[in-house]
Amino acid sequence: MDFFEKEAVSDEKSTHRNAPLADRMRPRTVDEFVGQSRIFGAGTPLRQAIERDQVGSLILWGPPGSGKTTLAQLIAKTTRGQFVPFSAVTSGIREVKAVISKASNYFKMSGRRTYIFIDEIHRFNKAQQDAFLPYVESGDIVLIGATTENPSFEVNSALLSRMRVYVLERLTPDDIRTLIKRAIHDKERGLGGQVSLDDEAVEFIAVAADGDARRGLSLLEAVATYVEKGRPVTLEDLKQVHQKGLSLYDKAGEEHYNLISALHKTIRGGDPDASLYWLARMLEAGEDPMYIIRRLVRFATEDIGLADPYALTLTLNARDSYHFLGSPEGELAVAQAVIYMACAPKSNSVYTAFSSAKKDASEKGSLPVPLDLRNAPTSLMKEIGYGRNYQYAHEFEKGITSQEYFPDELVGRSYYHPNREGREKRLAEYLEHYKEFRAQMKKNRT
Repeated sequence: MDFFEKEAVSDEKSTHRNAPLADRMRPRTVDEFVGQSRIFGAGTPLRQAIERDQVGSLILWGPPGSGKTTLAQLIAKTTRGQFVPFSAVTSGIREVKAVISKASNYFKMSGRRTYIFIDEIHRFNKAQQDAFLPYVESGDIVLIGATTENPSFEVNSALLSRMRVYVLERLTPDDIRTLIKRAIHDKERGLGGQVSLDDEAVEFIAVAADGDARRGLSLLEAVATYVEKGRPVTLEDLKQVHQKGLSLYDKAGEEHYNLISALHKTIRGGDPDASLYWLARMLEAGEDPMYIIRRLVRFATEDIGLADPYALTLTLNARDSYHFLGSPEGELAVAQAVIYMACAPKSNSVYTAFSSAKKDASEKGSLPVPLDLRNAPTSLMKEIGYGRNYQYAHEFEKGITSQEYFPDELVGRSYYHPNREGREKRLAEYLEHYKEFRAQMKKNRT
């Protein structure tokens, strides 16, 4: 059985009554697709490309259950292409070359394109990715990759430059509600109204799904087999099946933001013990450690900044350690970063300085660069005055000049006001000396 025969069998199985509910309920048309309106809604470039049968190779980047595989299948079906699923986990170079060869022959015989769908494309090594490159360039195949990882880091730049990246988001609770209600009432593929859930029960599933359509539909299917036929599903039934009860953690809801806020503010307040508690709460609830690390990186720059620049280095090291070790071992590196930052000196001077600079950049428009600061690679530029009065800092005492570096409208602006905590104390001393020295130089010039 070749790849194309396997695909046909796979598609037939997906609608079989014995298939999981999540597979049976996959949308069959673009109009049935729920969510991702930002990239797949009516009038979007991707939707128009599908409708015109002009889809190029692309990468779908998003969390589990956001619709990556379904979207790839719909693209192939709507454009009357051949859909070939391909596993980055189990396939090697030989399999890559075999499927590409069959796809090329298929195009020559039928004039129809083959959409090769690679789930977890980030698991392909460089050689495997390179094997696709010439065929993507020639258009023999349309490559659709799905990944939960940032393709900028996981996909070769040569291949990535020839593919359009679409970012999918977690489904909203409203999206999950729509899918759940559709599955309950669908007589052909769903539960055919054989189970009933009140709004409270549907809401529980919408939250428990955590933006993952498969998770929500699997919970619905599990509870449908748990209750006696004809008895309405209660909230208690769902809690029994879900086995997390009231400790449910909604990564898109209020409790998610409450906990990350508590962690952030406790580190800012300098309490390492309470900080560890909130970190443990989030990890125990199932939060993605990489989300926590991203917030810690932000904290290192926003709340510690130049008072202790090593906090940023340590947090990025925690990210790399977690990538290398995974859970639970890698979580210790995250805890180490949390303790260090809670105990580190704090300063938000970088954050406030950059915010002020961005405000001026946004509100003042495109102020011209002073002539003194412009390069003059041509004789005409020199004649106009580009770079004429530029003061080369290395030729001045202490490397400080009286040069004005702001546009005329912003002369005298002061954004950065250093804190006198930790290492930033030295920067405060430098800045004080810098301003005094420049003021004296300007005074001497007059």
